[in-house]
Amino acid sequence: MLKSQLHNGSQPAPAFLRREVNHGRRPHLPFPSVSPPSLPVVGRRRNNMVVVASGDSKKPGAGSGGKVSKATLFGNASTAKEQTVDVKAVVTVMQPTALISDFGLGVEDISSWFGKTFHLHLVSAQLDKKTGLVQPMIKAHAKKTKEVDGEIKYEAKFNVPSDFGEVGGVVVVNEHPNEMFLKNIVLNGFINGPVHVICDSWVHPDAPNAYKRIFFTTKSYLPSETPNGMTKYREEELRLLRGNGQGERKKGDRIYDYDVYNDLGDPDSKTSLARPVLGGKENPYPRRCRSGRPRTKSVVDPFSESRGGGNFYVPRDDEFSEVKDKCFNSNTLSSVLRAALPAVETIFIDPDLGFPHFAAIDSLYDQGLNLPPRQAGAPITDILPRLVRTIAEQANDVLQFVLPDTLERDRFFWLKDEQFGRQTVAGVNPCCIELVKEWPLKSKLDPKVYGPAESAITTQIVERQIRGFMTLDEAMKQKRLFVLDYHDLFLPFVGLVRQQKGTTLYGSRALFFHTPEGTLKPVAIELTRPPLDGKPHWKKVYTPATCYATDEWLWKLAKAHVATHDVGYHQLISHWLRTHCCTEPYIIATNRQLSAMHPIYRLLLPHFRYTLEINAQARQALINADGVIESCFAPLKYAIQLSSAIYGQNWRFDYEALPKDLIRRGMAVEDASSPHGLKLTMEDYPYANDGLIFWDALKQWITDYVNHYYPDPTLITSDAELQAWWTEIRTVGHADKKDEPWWPSLNTPSDLVEILTTIAWVASGHHAAVNFGQYAFGGYTPNRPTIARKNMPDEDGTDEEWKQFMERPETVLLETFPSQFQAAKVMAVLDVLSGHAVDEEYVGQVMEPSWGDEPLIKAAFEKFSGRMMELEGEIDARNANPELKNRNGAGVCPYELLKPVSEPGVTGKGVPYSISI
Repeated sequence: MLKSQLHNGSQPAPAFLRREVNHGRRPHLPFPSVSPPSLPVVGRRRNNMVVVASGDSKKPGAGSGGKVSKATLFGNASTAKEQTVDVKAVVTVMQPTALISDFGLGVEDISSWFGKTFHLHLVSAQLDKKTGLVQPMIKAHAKKTKEVDGEIKYEAKFNVPSDFGEVGGVVVVNEHPNEMFLKNIVLNGFINGPVHVICDSWVHPDAPNAYKRIFFTTKSYLPSETPNGMTKYREEELRLLRGNGQGERKKGDRIYDYDVYNDLGDPDSKTSLARPVLGGKENPYPRRCRSGRPRTKSVVDPFSESRGGGNFYVPRDDEFSEVKDKCFNSNTLSSVLRAALPAVETIFIDPDLGFPHFAAIDSLYDQGLNLPPRQAGAPITDILPRLVRTIAEQANDVLQFVLPDTLERDRFFWLKDEQFGRQTVAGVNPCCIELVKEWPLKSKLDPKVYGPAESAITTQIVERQIRGFMTLDEAMKQKRLFVLDYHDLFLPFVGLVRQQKGTTLYGSRALFFHTPEGTLKPVAIELTRPPLDGKPHWKKVYTPATCYATDEWLWKLAKAHVATHDVGYHQLISHWLRTHCCTEPYIIATNRQLSAMHPIYRLLLPHFRYTLEINAQARQALINADGVIESCFAPLKYAIQLSSAIYGQNWRFDYEALPKDLIRRGMAVEDASSPHGLKLTMEDYPYANDGLIFWDALKQWITDYVNHYYPDPTLITSDAELQAWWTEIRTVGHADKKDEPWWPSLNTPSDLVEILTTIAWVASGHHAAVNFGQYAFGGYTPNRPTIARKNMPDEDGTDEEWKQFMERPETVLLETFPSQFQAAKVMAVLDVLSGHAVDEEYVGQVMEPSWGDEPLIKAAFEKFSGRMMELEGEIDARNANPELKNRNGAGVCPYELLKPVSEPGVTGKGVPYSISI
């Protein structure tokens, strides 16, 4: 079904490419015998790369046998025009330091590289005015000139005829024995100033099966405006990038295709690790980048891909950069998952052992854990430099966790009810709280299966808690009741989850009252178990207690269960599904349907940096069978199935826009007289307050950009690449939602602005808000336990269990929390996930070269960049305002997750363009 969708209405690959491409390999493209007027085949990535291949030898202008001599192709001194322009090309290449370790090269090998070079060929954007054919390219030999700060400079000189026209691109032939990382090419000597070509890409060596690469200049073109000399390059590059949906992808390939999530299970290793395929009618899900590995051999799961060999394909230029700003990316997350966590696991004799007392949790920060002796490979001190210290006198390493900022400010923050409420609007998962619109609360599940629909939280219970403020009717009229509602989402999984060892689950509701001071006061928690194992439906309501110790401890346990549900939903839905997972189809469609010349491609490019790579790593060790999520987060084995169920029930593209999401949840209403056109239901809602400023600035920047390239709506509807892009996102990338009526139309510039702003917001602001505070709030297990291991003591408990609770309630709470091993494992991962890399690109800080080429776009970006700087100051001012009690107070962490810029490391602030961790 998926394969037919991909090729419906598309043209087959050119005949000379079919055999190689069908096998998933780079085609052999014999560059020296290219016929100029033929169809040049192109392929590109982030770097504006294209691939040039031979075309139809029967076209006019072909020489004997359909071949063209090098003199004809590259130009010849004897046929050159009398008037020429002397042009010097400066090529910047990053030092190949990484290749020494990657390929085991010696000093002689490295020395020989410096004698190697590049051939450059200038490509004209215009056809020859006399013949109407592709103009011959102009060739020059680039020689190494110097090394500066880790960069190698090469120079080439051209004599460019005056009638050559505008340069559309530069073909690069790499004579080095291995791929090299080209940073940029600058052409100096033209009358209108330098021509810049941004590469930021690996160029393969010149070999029989290697691509010949062309890098486009920074000038953007709509399809209808493409210079006539570049039209076929534009068309054929996209055809090559799409591939044909067959064959296994290999490292170095640049093919973008779709597949379902069929590689999370590993039944070939162990039958218990079989997992259902996600994507399709039964388990709807977004699509991922296809790798095409062989099917599993196991009869238990014959529809999944084998995970053998560890080949999780990522198109070459979407991989983490090995060279950036004079340093190499350390691939930290992968190292933690593959090396650090196994080392942590060896510390614990019993992985199911809980914390014996709270002092044992504190010791993780005060004393740390002794790590095993170092093994071969990267030292764990290099993998987790922030957390590992070496005890010289003992000659061993200690894993010592850093105090989260929340805990450092207030050791008892996690116990407080006001903190429980505050984190729903200013924590790491601030996008789930909803206004209570109807009373009483009711379930939409089948009561014959799951029990009575009406909630056990009654009017009387609520009014006891808000006595002195107002009645329930008044609270409803004034919009003061809010809820975290995981009842219907989790209840269908309770029976499945309880069959697993060492965990439990409930459906839950947590009700809050918005006080006149602007804070959220917890009112009640309802935990529900459906009819199960011969036991009847069970539900219980817990409330904050002021005078009875038993109720007080039951309340603490109930909060722990709700926190577990919120953590699971946050990690699986707010974080993974809504950002990482749902963005992957946007990236694939952009590369398949929008040329590197397209202005929308260049607008979106920064928002897609490294996302395919981090998602591939997640499939390897985070969301896979028995990975970190399945072993440490509720609901364990059924975690990703839960995300599939919620995607099918709740996900809508239009609701991913921040304003519409707030309106959907009852957290705002449309109001033209209010800032941002919205009136917030809760004035002190830090995520919404800061997020709306960010959203408006982002939308204005995108509006300016879109209006520059699309001054007329007809340009939107006539843009074939753009329309194909949006169609593919809806019908292939999110194929299980293709028939939904809520998908926005794409007919006007305003339609495009809303679509692009939503995509950019999800990749930047939304992801930052739910990602970079993970260690601050989850680095102390009692605050956000990732799993609950014991039932509530008053749910069918034995006399002995109740006795234990009455005598040692603290022990029961500790046994409900994750085990010591689970806690340490999660804390190490959260520390990495919460950190910014040294090469992070923050929103508004980096101007793409193509933006700077257009004065109006440059001015619009500078305005956007200035607005981001203003937002920094506004956030600081809000955090200093004592009237805003959800972000200010004794021991309260300021809300900084949407501050645009950050220094490297775990800072709890900073909004990168993309989902890069």
